[in-house]
Amino acid sequence: MHIHNLARKNILEIDPYKPGKPISEVARELGLKKIIKLASNESPIGPSLKAQAAIRKAVKDLSLYPEGSGIVLRQALAQYWGMKPENFILGNGSNEIIELLLRTFLHEGEEVLTSESTFVVYALSTQVCNGKIVQVPLKNYTYDLDALAQHITKKTKLIKIANPNNPTGTMVDADAVDRFMKKVPRSVVVAFDEAYGEFANPKKYPNILKYVKEGRHVIMLRTFSKIYGLAGVRVGYGIAGEDMVGLLNKVRQPFNVNSLAQVAATAAMEDEDYRHRMVSLVEEGKRYLYNEFYKMELFYVPSEANFVLVKVGDGNKIFQGLLKKGIIVRTMYEYELPDFVRVTVGTMPQNRLFIKALKEVIKG
Repeated sequence: MHIHNLARKNILEIDPYKPGKPISEVARELGLKKIIKLASNESPIGPSLKAQAAIRKAVKDLSLYPEGSGIVLRQALAQYWGMKPENFILGNGSNEIIELLLRTFLHEGEEVLTSESTFVVYALSTQVCNGKIVQVPLKNYTYDLDALAQHITKKTKLIKIANPNNPTGTMVDADAVDRFMKKVPRSVVVAFDEAYGEFANPKKYPNILKYVKEGRHVIMLRTFSKIYGLAGVRVGYGIAGEDMVGLLNKVRQPFNVNSLAQVAATAAMEDEDYRHRMVSLVEEGKRYLYNEFYKMELFYVPSEANFVLVKVGDGNKIFQGLLKKGIIVRTMYEYELPDFVRVTVGTMPQNRLFIKALKEVIKG
């Protein structure tokens, strides 16, 4: 009997997630020595020096299991957000918490509601759990919360909203979220994935914690991968009511966040200068990219994140051309945006090299 005959049918139908090409792979394939990766929305300046120092100090204890509940990090997060440690759950990246929500709440055949052209892991993880994904078209490259509300049915169990959205970089503001939440029944869990929240305009950004404090079935997800530059150690967190966190902890693996991730994240939170530097770097970089795209007559989507979606024609062709010049960006075929590429905002020298290469590829 073939091994495929032993697998669940829903697993066979899954097309695995394809991350941005790593530098090492491009170096092996093309023999290039100088490569710039602008594909995965990572920090271009490396992690905080405080996080690095914390990791070096913790290395001597790697023979010991991590602290299972991550209490030190949860206490630091509680102080930062003005909540209780019991309101926090840690994950091996915020991706793990997305999966924990499904494993905890989704019955077979129930629906997960989200948008088209959003983080592909939402659909993949739903498929793994034998649920049904319902995706509503974006409006002006932004989550259409009014349309999303109209698609809520008795089968809807979970709603996932990426804010800012990946890959478009657009944001739903506080007023739109307030209107939306008034239409969401108490039988539905709503997850606001704010992986890029620290880069968004704070004046219009929704305060999701107010719904948590009201006792709504809402969870806010954040990550240390983007603003804190800790993508390599994999640590994220969710903020929700104590009852929800208690249920998620029932299905969470006991040592899901490793020791180095916990100490690095705790130390990174103390480095306000690093956060400010990251936000300033991204804002400067976006202004430069917008201006260059305008001069090149390329349509782009103004972004509230640390990346920009730009329309280049044949996205795969442009991707391959840039790759040969040592610039890694992200194609958008799996997001049903084949005319676009997504580029991470890098340092200014990296941004300039990207624009130079892009001009050459388009011309050539």
